[in-house]
Parts: sequence; C-alpha cells; structure tokens
Amino acid sequence: MAEPWGQVSASVYETGRLVTLAPWLTGHTQRVNHLTSTQRPDGGWGAPGGYALVPTLSATEALLREASADAALSRAAASGLDALFRWLESDLPLPDMPAVELIVPSLVALINERLDSLRETPVSGLDLWAGQGRLPLPKGMSEAKLAMIRHHVRTGEGVPEKLLHALEVVGDAACGAQAVGVETAGNVGASPAATAAWLGDRPPPARGDTAREYLERAVEWHAGPVPCALPVTEFERGWVLSWLLRAGVPVAVPPRLVAELGAAIHRHGTSGGAGLPADADSTSVALHALAMLGAGREPDSLWHFETDTHFCTWPGEQGDSVTTNAHVLDAFGHHVAEGTGGTDRRYPKAVEKISSWLVDQQLPDGNWWDRWHASPFYATACCALALDRYANHPAAVEGAVRWVVDSQRRDGSWGRWDGTVEETAYAMQTLLLTHANVAGRERAAARGYAYLTRADPQPAPALWHDKDLYRPEAIVRAAVLGVVRLMRRDPTIAPSSE
Repeated sequence: MAEPWGQVSASVYETGRLVTLAPWLTGHTQRVNHLTSTQRPDGGWGAPGGYALVPTLSATEALLREASADAALSRAAASGLDALFRWLESDLPLPDMPAVELIVPSLVALINERLDSLRETPVSGLDLWAGQGRLPLPKGMSEAKLAMIRHHVRTGEGVPEKLLHALEVVGDAACGAQAVGVETAGNVGASPAATAAWLGDRPPPARGDTAREYLERAVEWHAGPVPCALPVTEFERGWVLSWLLRAGVPVAVPPRLVAELGAAIHRHGTSGGAGLPADADSTSVALHALAMLGAGREPDSLWHFETDTHFCTWPGEQGDSVTTNAHVLDAFGHHVAEGTGGTDRRYPKAVEKISSWLVDQQLPDGNWWDRWHASPFYATACCALALDRYANHPAAVEGAVRWVVDSQRRDGSWGRWDGTVEETAYAMQTLLLTHANVAGRERAAARGYAYLTRADPQPAPALWHDKDLYRPEAIVRAAVLGVVRLMRRDPTIAPSSE
C-alpha cells in the first residue's frame, strides 16, 4: 500500500531508451552510468543467449549518441557493436518477448543510422566501425510489421492498446500522436520509454505536466534508471496476496486494498496497472486472491478471453500462455469448489477444458515452459498447483513433482542458469503445495529450505518477461516467504524452526 506503483527492477532496455529520448530528464548521468556499469565482459547486456539482444541494442544505441563526449563511452559502445555484429551474423535464437519483432528492427535501424553518420563525422574510439557495414536483422525478421504500425500512427488510425506499451518503436511518429491517450497517471502504455517517445523532441514540458511528473516519479525508485513497466498496481497486489494466502501466511490485509483490487475488475477484466490493457492473467489472479480473502465475486469477466481451446492473455494474442490458463483454472476452480457458480455449467466445463489443455502442453519430462517467465520452475509451479487443487490429473502433477526432485542442484537450489532463491521458491511450492506421492520429495524440500536459509537473496537475476527481463521485487519476496512459512509449519520436513 505504501508503494502503489509497485516494486520493479531497473531495465537496461528502458533506461537506454530514456537516455536517447529524454536527455533533459532528471537522472540522465545516472542512467548513462547504469548502462556502462552493467555491461558484461563480452560487450553485451542482460541474461544469456537471445535474452541479451534487446538490452544490448538499446544500450549500444544510447551510448553511441553519448560517445562523442567521452572516450569511456566510446569504448563501451564499440564493445556493444562488436557483440551485436557477432550475434546477428549467427543464428541467434530469440525468446518470446513482448514486441520483440518490433523493437529489434527499430533499434537496428537507429544503430545503422549512427554507423552511417560515423562515416561523415568520425568519433574517436569508433573509427573502426565507420566502415563495417550495417547490422543485419535476425534471420526470419523483417521491418514490414513495424512499417505498417508506423503508418497507422502517422495517419491517426492508432494501434492496438497492447502496443502502446512499446510506442517508442514507431520513432518520430509517436511524438504527440493524436490516436494515443495519456492515462490519468500521466503515462503512455505504463512505460517510461513510450511516454518519453510521445513527448518526443518537443520542448520538455514544465513541472506539473502529467507526463513529465510520471517520468520524474518513474526515475525516483532507482535514482535514474527505470523499469519497463510502471505502475503495476494490480499485478503486484494480486500475485503477492496469492503467494502468501496459498502458503497460509497470516497476513492482515487492509480493507482498502481489498476494495481497490475488487474495484479494478471491470466487465472485461483488469490490467496489471494503469496504462496497460486488461488481461486474463491479472484478472484471474486478482479474482482468486479476492476469493481466498472471502471477498469473492463471479469470475464472469474472464469469458472475454475464452477461445475454442484455451484462454488467451488478451484478445488477439500471438501465441499462448500456460501460466495464464493455470491462473484462470485457479479462479474458475475455486468458484466451482465453493459452490458459488450455481447451475451455470460453463464454469465446470471450462475447468475441464483448461485442465485438459494444460496437460497437453506438459513436456515429456514433466515440466512446463511459458512466455511470461524465463524459468520453467515458475510455469511448472503455476500449472501443477492449479491441476492438483482443481482438476483430476494426478499423473501430470506427479510428473511435475518428479521433474522438480530430479532437477535439484547439488547445493539444494533450483534454477535455469544458476541456482536462485526465486526459482527455488517455485520448485518448493510444487513440492509442498501438491499431494503427489513421489520418492525424494521430503528430502528435496529440506535441502531447498537449507539453501534458502543460507543464500544471499541479492543480487538476484531478472527472470520475468517484458520488453526486457525484469524482477517484481515484492512478488518474489512473497513467494519466498510463503515457502519458508510452509517449511516451518511442517516438522516432518523442516530441519529447524528458527
């Protein structure tokens, strides 16, 4: 309640865009310093593999614009270019990130413009790159969709609401675009970069302007760098409450929070925060949290997201999400289990449809992957918990628990790249909150608990998907607190109760 916009880690991608788009904004020097201090030894930024491309493009483009005044910035930009040419000339697989098919072409074009200008106006430290040609697009990617969207914005036709979150990709056409509305909170698409792009190259607005005040507030949390998305009010509240309540953590929830979360659910659902479109994920988690608090309401707003086979995150979604469907199963399943659905047969039928679809998406080794998180431990926890509680698919749940037991690291942790506190919490949720009878479950949970009690929670990697990977701080802490509480309540598993 004290931080209603949410607690979200800084993004290299979004910070790089503000360096380019709003050099007048408070904290510009700190943003440039953030880019140079987070650069990897190989010249890139961000997580391993294809996750590095978007932040590296953004940081390199921003530093190229700043390089003429500083030799250290020139060296950082040159290292970024070296990494980008290596990656883009190889077959680099890209993860399923929001708007990646628009962000990459827009940034490649901007960097190529800078490379062209180096031929005419050399910059010390970047001479080598003046004759290196142009960055290519990744295989299979083109500028066609980006060109179409830019045309729509220029002609006033607008863009789908979900694309406002990445409005910066349309370039100069974003400046003052008539088809773009600014939220009451002052933002465009709940994005600092999109908001700065909408302000464009016009004179900086005066203090008191809602867009200016939004940006000034966005830079406060990290003293310069910014997250990809703010505010994320409903997203954070729903997930924090859900993790804590599932684990039985005794928490006094302010009545105002309950009322505000309920009021945020409209006929077509709720969004993660002001400026974002309504989505089935935020809606279903909010509904489930309210139901667990005894403030449940009919989850009929979720019908807006139903398809023939499953539920989409939002209408027109490209791809699908198992975690969104697991959360819809939570909301519908609780509604049916409590007997509040009356004679409406749509709810039990939807429970059957979603659960069958989720089982079909399970991989042979027992886990799930999802488009909203980099780790299979998150997706597996969401799916296994929903199926265990609200469906009759014990084999799928057993397969998930067995996979978790088998994938534990030697130090007791779990993780995709390295063991992390966050992923260990998700793995332990799968072990502790399901009823599968799998050999080694108790021992794996005890080893995981021992890891949590000695591990340093910082620095922690960003694992959640947005334009860049991010970390929702309060949500992750709630997940960890939940499993610690579960372990301390179960003397047959926990090694101590300190």
